[in-house]
Amino acid sequence: MSAAQRNAVNVIGSGRQTIVLAHGFGSNQTAWRQQIDALKADYRLVLFDHVGSGRSDLAAFSPHRYAGLFGFAEDLLEICQELKLRRVHFVGHSVSGMIGLLAAQIAPTLFARVVLVGASPRYLNDGAYLGGFEQADLDALFAAMADDYHAWASGFAPAAMGNPDKPDLAHEFQRTLSSMRPDIALQIARAIFQSDHRADLPSLKLPTLILQSKSDIAVPVAVGEYMHRQIAGSSYQLLDATGHFPHMSAPQQVTQAIREFLR
Repeated sequence: MSAAQRNAVNVIGSGRQTIVLAHGFGSNQTAWRQQIDALKADYRLVLFDHVGSGRSDLAAFSPHRYAGLFGFAEDLLEICQELKLRRVHFVGHSVSGMIGLLAAQIAPTLFARVVLVGASPRYLNDGAYLGGFEQADLDALFAAMADDYHAWASGFAPAAMGNPDKPDLAHEFQRTLSSMRPDIALQIARAIFQSDHRADLPSLKLPTLILQSKSDIAVPVAVGEYMHRQIAGSSYQLLDATGHFPHMSAPQQVTQAIREFLR
């Protein structure tokens, strides 16, 4: 099976420059629909579903390959190689931010610019580093997922989305989160929330834009500021947005920030 088939790749638009849009945990490529509508006239857009999400091939899921984030980074590189992409602009939400960073370590000349939306190199607090969670918090999260995944998803989705005045967004995230196979979702969640890629941040030498919501239960503002300090020459923008999905809840802000950065 090709990488395009495995990851349900879609290519939209025909601009001279290519943007790769990579979704976060529990979501899929449809989360970028607002950016697709706004950017497809000017850019070639490449969208895909991480293995375990959306319309990806679940048979391709390997507990060994996806025990950490490197397997997902390898998938990203295989997609780019298969499509013969060069000098792409990479936009990664949440965990995909670190997936893109790891891919850029392996093949830095493949990428031109990087946009990190609500990304985090480590979710656990560690001394002066405020990641947002204690280990007990994560243990409780994993236990709830294992005990009754769909009940957990129904509670986690609105909390992560925020924006209670926009309940349709929480319902949408709950649908995509609930569509994941529970055992796969739990393993991916462990790989994400127990990861620590702080030491990898300084290796990112590409022009980088960090977009951070002012209130996000998964990624505190301090994390965005930390990444800005660790990635030399990066730009940082605190969005007038709440929740972990600003590209869905405040799409115009995110799209405008991407447009200005790529110009």
